[in-house]
Amino acid sequence: MSVSEIADVIGVDQPRASRLVNDSAERGLVTRRADDKDARRSVVELTDAGRAMLTSANASRRTAVTDAVADFTPEETAQFAALLNRFVAGWTKHDGGHRPL
Repeated sequence: MSVSEIADVIGVDQPRASRLVNDSAERGLVTRRADDKDARRSVVELTDAGRAMLTSANASRRTAVTDAVADFTPEETAQFAALLNRFVAGWTKHDGGHRPL
């Protein structure tokens, strides 16, 4: 992805995305290289360390959500999921298509 694409996906401006990419590169989580098709554009790619961190963070979030709804009845779980889906649809509609963080 380019820095601009990353900015769009995470809902920040391009300078902020660039700082986040630079910080991630310094930590060894991503690499930046010139785009083969357009040398003015940088392509950002996850490293193995970045992929491992992302996998771990996703697993932690899944566990936290599972634990948070563990005492819900099946009906409450279905209602919560429906409301959450409505919230996300409203958020992305209001926010020009950016996904909530």
